[in-house]
Amino acid sequence: MRIFLLSLFMLLVAGGTAYAEQPVERFFPYAHENYTLDNGFKSILIPIKGSGLIAYYTVVRTGSRDEWEPGRSGFAHFFEHMMFRGTEKYSSEEYNRLVSEIGADANAYTSDDITCYHMVIPNTKLETAMDLESDRFQNLSYEEGPFRTEAGAVYGEYRKNFASPFSQAYEKMLDTAFDKHTYKHTTMGFEKDIKEMPNMYEYSKSFFQRYYRPENCVLMIVGDFDPAKLKPMIKSYYGGWEPGYVPPQITPEPPQAKERSVDVAYQGRTLPLLWIAYKGDAFDPADKMVASAYLLGDLAFGENSEIYKKLVIREQKVEWIAGDFGFNRDPKLYDVYTRVKDENDLDYVIAEIDKIAETFKTELVSQEELENIKKRTRYGYLMRLDTPDRVASGLSRIVALTGGIEAIDELYGTIASLTPEDIRAAAQRYLKTERRTVLTLKGEKS
Repeated sequence: MRIFLLSLFMLLVAGGTAYAEQPVERFFPYAHENYTLDNGFKSILIPIKGSGLIAYYTVVRTGSRDEWEPGRSGFAHFFEHMMFRGTEKYSSEEYNRLVSEIGADANAYTSDDITCYHMVIPNTKLETAMDLESDRFQNLSYEEGPFRTEAGAVYGEYRKNFASPFSQAYEKMLDTAFDKHTYKHTTMGFEKDIKEMPNMYEYSKSFFQRYYRPENCVLMIVGDFDPAKLKPMIKSYYGGWEPGYVPPQITPEPPQAKERSVDVAYQGRTLPLLWIAYKGDAFDPADKMVASAYLLGDLAFGENSEIYKKLVIREQKVEWIAGDFGFNRDPKLYDVYTRVKDENDLDYVIAEIDKIAETFKTELVSQEELENIKKRTRYGYLMRLDTPDRVASGLSRIVALTGGIEAIDELYGTIASLTPEDIRAAAQRYLKTERRTVLTLKGEKS
């Protein structure tokens, strides 16, 4: 670990010097190699010597975004569960036993644009891990009985999550903000679809056959290994995987021309939630507006922003306020959310958010403040790359959005080039009343 951190420090120092002297061409601090098989299966190999560990990540470039067929939402998340059900070669019990024996903890997560399966292993157990993972991605096998059992468990998970006011707010926000695009439903899916899921055994096999294909999956291996020795192993275990990916038929969302609003009545005690979501753009690392919006969310609504200092610290009207202007494969939402201490202050807080939006649309952020947030963004990302697992985790979403990690260099190069005028232009483009949805959630009164 000390060798690993020292290597990272030296890379940061070198990268920081280059950054100050010339535009960034290479931002990501570790060498990497792309290795693609004839069937379209791509591996991203990032050797980092010294730790004795390897992060093994399989990124499926399918999430709830890809659930385009009516009545079929929730299946990307469902397969996060089913992928641990075993194959003819390794039953679920045998899989779990072997994972434990090699000292790994296999896990997974699903989101709107990604399903990711990951584990961290000693480098001496890499081939065992590859045997297990390649087998289940190519040969997943389950009968209707276990399928129905797991589908029922997914509905139980949905009901448990729905008890949270944040889950209810998010579900209603997406349903209100979108009319046509599949971002209209959450990763869990519409409740009516989840309830019907136990009866969709045959459809589930079709979902797996269309999306769990080599050309739609990317393997990231990060850590202590020799790429020259690894590539033949990848070819041996994944080379026979038959291609056959079928892209989803996603309907683009029509432009929004009028503000939308929705009130959620929460059956329980909670402080009011206020959520304002502006329509954004699809991720493009070369697009200055997308990169500017990414910084704008923090500049306008982050912990160092004026509205945070006013509403959270000085006036104590809200518990917190945050802006999340993140990245998605298709145009989604740039979110501003807060929890208000007194229901009577909701209109006041909305007015303060509008005031800040107008400020950024009409005035220029100072060059010093812009440079400071560029530095925080740059080094905040780099300093999270301190273990193989955190490197792979920090890259997984970019891989899902673009199919590789080259966009990291391009994105941070674009960020480096931004001017105060770019930030103002982004505010003018995105922080429009007609492009937003306003949600309030109120709990039961005592």
